Amino acid sequence: MSAALLGVRELGLVEYQTAWQAMQRFTNERLPVTADEIWLLQHPPVFTQGQAGKAEHLLLPGDIPVIQADRGGQVTYHGPGQLVCYLMLDVRRLGFGVRELVSRIEQSLIDVLASYDVQAVAKPDAPGVYVNGAKIASLGLRIRNGRSFHGLALNVDMDLEPFQRINPCGYAGLAMTQMADVVAGPIALSEVSARLREQLAKHLGYAQQQTLASAIER
Repeated sequence: MSAALLGVRELGLVEYQTAWQAMQRFTNERLPVTADEIWLLQHPPVFTQGQAGKAEHLLLPGDIPVIQADRGGQVTYHGPGQLVCYLMLDVRRLGFGVRELVSRIEQSLIDVLASYDVQAVAKPDAPGVYVNGAKIASLGLRIRNGRSFHGLALNVDMDLEPFQRINPCGYAGLAMTQMADVVAGPIALSEVSARLREQLAKHLGYAQQQTLASAIER
C-alpha cells in the first residue's frame, strides 16, 4: 500500500463523547475500499479509562468527568493544549502487526520532537514517548476486525495538574511533561499538528495526504 491515500481532518476542540461515537461509526461502516483517516483535535477536560482500567488508578477526579472508553490502556487525561490524533486505519490492509503499528506511531512522535531539538525515546514495556524519564505522549488503540481507532495524545502546552489526580496510564507517580517545558521558544499547536501528520504519513507508508472537511458526523 505504498501509494495509499491518507485522509486528514483538523477538527479543533471536540467533546470526547462526540469524537468517540464518530470513530465507532466510521469503523463500523467503513468498507474494504474506504481510505484511512487521521483526526487531529483537542478535547475539553476529561479523564478516560481504558478497557482494563482499574478504579484505584483514578485518585481524585474532582469536577472533571470520567468516561469508560473501549480503547486499550489505563486512565489518562485529555484537555486543551494537548494534541490528540485518532487513527482510523485498515491495519490488515497496511500489513502491520499491532506491535509494529505502535512502534511506527511512537517513532513518528519521536521524530516530531526531534524536529524541535528534543530527544525522546519509547519504552518497550510502557507504550508512549518519554523525555528525560517523563511521559510526553500516550498511546491507546483499539483494533476491531483488523481496523484501528482511538490513537495518541501529545502534551503540547496544557495544564498538567489533572495528571496528579490519577496514576497516569496505571503508573503511580509517573512524571508527565509537555513540549512547552522542553522546547525553547514559542510553540504553535497548528505547527505541531502539521509536523505530526507528515511524520505519521511517512512512517505508516502513505504516499499522499488529502485534507478533508473539518467536521465529523454527529
